[in-house]
Amino acid sequence: MRDRPLAGKVAIVTGAGSPIGLGRAITLAFVRAGARVAMLDVDEGWLRRSANDARAVGGDDSVLPIVCDVTDPGSAEEAVGRTIDGLGGLHVLVNNAGIMNPSAGRAPFWDVPPDTWRKIVAVNSGGPFHMARAAVPHMLAQGWGRIIGVTTSVDTMYREGMCPYGPSKAAHEALVALMARELEGAGVTANVLIPGGTTVTNLVPRDFPPGRTAPMEPEVMRAPAVWLASDESAGTNGMRFIAYHWDESLPIEQRLEKAGAPAAWPQLGKQAIDPWP
Repeated sequence: MRDRPLAGKVAIVTGAGSPIGLGRAITLAFVRAGARVAMLDVDEGWLRRSANDARAVGGDDSVLPIVCDVTDPGSAEEAVGRTIDGLGGLHVLVNNAGIMNPSAGRAPFWDVPPDTWRKIVAVNSGGPFHMARAAVPHMLAQGWGRIIGVTTSVDTMYREGMCPYGPSKAAHEALVALMARELEGAGVTANVLIPGGTTVTNLVPRDFPPGRTAPMEPEVMRAPAVWLASDESAGTNGMRFIAYHWDESLPIEQRLEKAGAPAAWPQLGKQAIDPWP
C-alpha cells in the first residue's frame, strides 16, 4: 500500500490533456499510485495523447478520457456521471483546468476586452464551481472525498498585467476555503495546491524573458497531490500547499508546516463590522 497509496480510488483531473501541463503530471502520479483517473479536457487530440501516456504507466483501464467543457454545468455533470459509471466511483476531484490571456504581463486591466474577462473567469473560477457542485453529492453520500484546487501564487493574483488570470485564481481559492468550511466534518476535504512559481506549461508565454529563474517542471506537483488525495490527508482541510516546498525527506508534520498555510488568507482576521452569524 505504501507504493500504491491511491489503490481503489477514482479521481477526476480537469485540464489533463496538455502534453506539458500540471494536469498530465498529476494524472501520471495518481496512476502510478494506484488510482484510476478520468482525464478531462476540451482538446480531444491532446487528451488522446496524454491518455495513452497514462495507459503506458498504469495499464489500459487506468484512465478514462472525457472531452468536457468545465464552463458548462451540463458538461460537468455529464463528466461526473460518466466517471462514476465507467470507473465505478469517484473519490478525488482535481480542479486544474485554467487559461490565461495572451497579453498576460503586459496589458493593464482597462485594456482587457470584456470577452477575454468572461472567458477566463468562466474557466478559472466557474469551472471549479461547476465540477465541485457536480461531484460533491456523491462524495457526501459515501462520506469520503478530496477536492484539490490548483490556484496560483498570491503575488500573481494581483500582479500588474495579470488581469483577469490573477483575480480569477483568487476567486477559485476563496471558493476552496468556503467549501472547506461547509464540508468540515463530512469526510470530504478541500485544499489548494500550487507549484510555487512559474512552471513549464502551455500557459507560460513563449517569449519568457531571458535571465529570469528557470521555470519549474510540472512534476513538482506529483508528491503533494498524491498525499492530498490519499487517506493520510484526512485531517487536512482548508489549506494551501506550495509544491516547491514539499520535502519528502521530512516527517509529515514538518513537511506540512514547511509547505502549508491556510487557504484564502484567514490570517487577516474578521473584517466585517456586522458579520453574519
